[in-house]
Amino acid sequence: MTKQVLFIQGGGAGTYEDWDSKLVDSLRRELGAGYEVRYPRMPDEGDPNFGRWVAALEEELGRLDDGAILVGHSFGGTVIALGLSQSPPVRPLAGVFLIAPPFFGEGGWKSDEVAFGPDLGAKLPSGTPVRLYQGDQDADVPPEHLDLYAKAIPRAAARRLPGRDHQLNDDLWEVAADIRELVGRV
Repeated sequence: MTKQVLFIQGGGAGTYEDWDSKLVDSLRRELGAGYEVRYPRMPDEGDPNFGRWVAALEEELGRLDDGAILVGHSFGGTVIALGLSQSPPVRPLAGVFLIAPPFFGEGGWKSDEVAFGPDLGAKLPSGTPVRLYQGDQDADVPPEHLDLYAKAIPRAAARRLPGRDHQLNDDLWEVAADIRELVGRV
């Protein structure tokens, strides 16, 4: 049976086609047969808005089967954390993989719309594994944001990847390996 993976892009003009499509290509290549990587275009990527993106995420979640995997890059990762913390998905997820997501809350970036607290992990679906990734050469999101997420989601496994940038150098082999390992245990 094919395993569904939903990839939520980062924000910014041209991100869907010019940047995150390379991440999706890498993920598809590394996962290989047996995985269907869905890559919807998020609304108004040049001017991302939490409310519109969470609504789009919820719509996409409704199209998935039980045991799907969520992967989010940058703003897309933050939207996954926000969306899942606000309302649990209708179907159980196999795992959540967040790549270089900005942390909004104490110690992170400021927003009038969002502020994660220390209880973020308790608001996420219980029993759903969470994995965090960030390159130590990320010039877009401070690498310390990884530590903020790890503290707010104590059950999450966090990986700081040496020599990797915000896009993880367009190579998601570690993410794919972790997905395959997780699916093998489910």
